[in-house]
Amino acid sequence: MLFSRKNPDIVEEGPSVERGSKRKNPFAPVFKIAGLVVLSLLVLITILNSVYMLQEDEYAVIRTFGATQVVEQPGIKFKIPYLQEMRKVSKAAKQFAVGYDLNTGESLDKESFMITKDYNFVNVDFYFEYLITDPIKYFYASEDPEEVVKNLAQSYIRDTVGTHSVDDVLTTGKYEIQTLVKTLLQERLEMEDLGITVTNAVIQDAEVPTTEVAAAFKNVEDAKQGMDTAINNANADANTRIPKANADADKIIKNAQARKEALIAEAEGQAARFNSLYAEYINYPLITRQRMFYETMEEVLPGMQIYITDGKTQTLLPLDDFGSVTVENGTTPQTSTGSGQVPTGDAPAQDNTDAAATPDQEGGNDNE
Repeated sequence: MLFSRKNPDIVEEGPSVERGSKRKNPFAPVFKIAGLVVLSLLVLITILNSVYMLQEDEYAVIRTFGATQVVEQPGIKFKIPYLQEMRKVSKAAKQFAVGYDLNTGESLDKESFMITKDYNFVNVDFYFEYLITDPIKYFYASEDPEEVVKNLAQSYIRDTVGTHSVDDVLTTGKYEIQTLVKTLLQERLEMEDLGITVTNAVIQDAEVPTTEVAAAFKNVEDAKQGMDTAINNANADANTRIPKANADADKIIKNAQARKEALIAEAEGQAARFNSLYAEYINYPLITRQRMFYETMEEVLPGMQIYITDGKTQTLLPLDDFGSVTVENGTTPQTSTGSGQVPTGDAPAQDNTDAAATPDQEGGNDNE
């Protein structure tokens, strides 16, 4: 039975309908709320996927349908959600180690154990630093670039250590080895074009695997240090002695030069004196000879007294010293050191006679 819509008092005949057949679904509000939540989450995820923050020390690589580009400027950036893929990578230097765990410091013998050129075993630990210079190549040129770089580093370390002696690896050859390893590794990375540049390669530690060998090498190193110390001390002593020896040699040379100049000056003076005496001798030969004789006697026998004896008695007859002499004209020339006269006698008279005759003869010769 139905009621008329125009007049509710009139009851119309019709099919009967059960009450409650058109009741509302009680879970409809829940579904509606859930739908709103899902939609809100979808919108939030979309917004978050559209905005990203780029730090100063980061690269961002944006890939759109296979095409890539690098974003370097820091700040808030936007991208197309679900269509563009974004990956970040740090600009800062990264590190890895060969021969030990970089985080725990634990030694890894399988990486550090190697053999040298002279067939000795050593454990060598290396520390590397590298920069990502091309983030696109870094992400897409290889599946695991860090592992590739580490494997290449291990290979070049073993090759380089194998060309050096154990003494070089443990002592003086470390700088050469690490420099060569860095150079070879960087050349290979440029060849592989991985977008990575090695900035540092350092030998952290190098040691022999046994205690006995380590002690022997320590003794060798101590001996080398002692040798270097001795050489440095010798060089220091040489640097002290050589200037002194040079100064002494210079002093000797200068003294010899002064002595040479003095002797030359004295010789020149003697030669000038001789020339002057020769000139006097040419004019007055007898007087010059007598003067030279007396001067020589004064030098040879200064202040000497002459005694005459017959060889039998003890009586000695003193004579005056050679200080003066009486020449043929009766004068007594004085000398610088003596004042006495030569005694007259038979011998001196004979000498004077001869001396007196000689000038006449020479004068005659001169006249002739």
